[in-house]
Amino acid sequence: MFSTYEQTIEYLYANLPMFQRVGAVAFKKDLTNTLTLCSALDNPHQKFKSVHIAGTNGKGSTAHMIASVLQSAGYKTGLYTSPHLKSFIERIRINGQEVSQAFVVDFVNRIQPHIEYIKPSFFEITVAMAFDYFAQQQVDIAVIEVGLGGRLDSTNVITPEISIITNIGYDHMDMLGDTLDKIAAEKAGIIKPNIPVVVSERQEEVANVFEEKAKLEQAPILFADKPVAITQHGGSVRAESIFQDQLIEFEFPLLGSYQQKNIAGVLTALECLTDREFSISKEQVCVGMQQVISQTGLKGRWQILQKDPLVICDTGHNVDGIRSIVKQLATYSHKNLFIVIGMVKDKDHTAVFNLLPKEANYIFCQANIPRAMDAHALAGEAHAFGLNGEVVPDVNKALDHALQKAKSEDLIFVGGSTFVVAELNNL
Repeated sequence: MFSTYEQTIEYLYANLPMFQRVGAVAFKKDLTNTLTLCSALDNPHQKFKSVHIAGTNGKGSTAHMIASVLQSAGYKTGLYTSPHLKSFIERIRINGQEVSQAFVVDFVNRIQPHIEYIKPSFFEITVAMAFDYFAQQQVDIAVIEVGLGGRLDSTNVITPEISIITNIGYDHMDMLGDTLDKIAAEKAGIIKPNIPVVVSERQEEVANVFEEKAKLEQAPILFADKPVAITQHGGSVRAESIFQDQLIEFEFPLLGSYQQKNIAGVLTALECLTDREFSISKEQVCVGMQQVISQTGLKGRWQILQKDPLVICDTGHNVDGIRSIVKQLATYSHKNLFIVIGMVKDKDHTAVFNLLPKEANYIFCQANIPRAMDAHALAGEAHAFGLNGEVVPDVNKALDHALQKAKSEDLIFVGGSTFVVAELNNL
């Protein structure tokens, strides 16, 4: 029996394979363990309504937006996301409040015999924990983010009110497939019989994959086509779109230009929920979107850490994510650009290096996890692509080094990996 939260978390980290730390070896390619755990817990996933979200990029932001709007509409709203940035309990929230450490201890004590027998992954246990918590707390609805893929992801035991697929790009190809069609097919695995599915971004090269799967499951499918206008407005942006045939405008604190596509998917999904007897007004949509950070604790999405010099971090880490980052960096006026970057070993470094600006000053670092690419090795690979700089392995020391070199008119970007951003002291 565990008596403290610290003992409990240490046990989970030490005994369960965790994808974020060790990579593909932790990925279980079936739902057996999750179903067995849920059965031992009296099937908590069948005791609350849910929204299920998959996609290569944008699913975390989408999950937080939907959760914030539902909370603003008066619903007791669960939110399950991964990975966490600072603390394990970030993964499981109700109305923005993190799960208590006491619940984590109690859950692991209750389920430990099953952990020892089933030997699940870290992710399988956290999914079961979230479902058990949401059922115990009797949430009105829970927003559930897929961990990896969709079809074989542990979260895919739920039958949601609606499913959402944000977009498809090249990531985790060793597990999901080496073509967009194969990756899309894995994401499409969350489409359930007769359950509406919203696709946030119509990509012609994979649209047929979703259409065929939806037809097979007799699931209504909607490709989000709402016009979304975003304009810079001081420390936030002003967004304008349509909700239930009415014009809506709201201040939006997420500054990434890539959020434009996510917003279209979110608004379409919220309309689907109103068709399924959820009451959501346009005023509640505006409040929820405007307060998405304060109500959900979302971090690391084009987050400004300081302004003199300007320091921005973002968790984008695959090819499409980096492409969006580079495009948005080019819109900022600055003299010198510093990029503090670290990556994990199993990403497509070559594709990323081809996108990064050669004129930037690079500081190569590495997150403190086994999957992290050695900073010196990363610098060596980058040099072959004309990307030059210095090696400062510790993430925070790397940022401090950039700050020492940068002048007020310069720009510093920190990213390349979720885990680099997670280690920032001032996040």
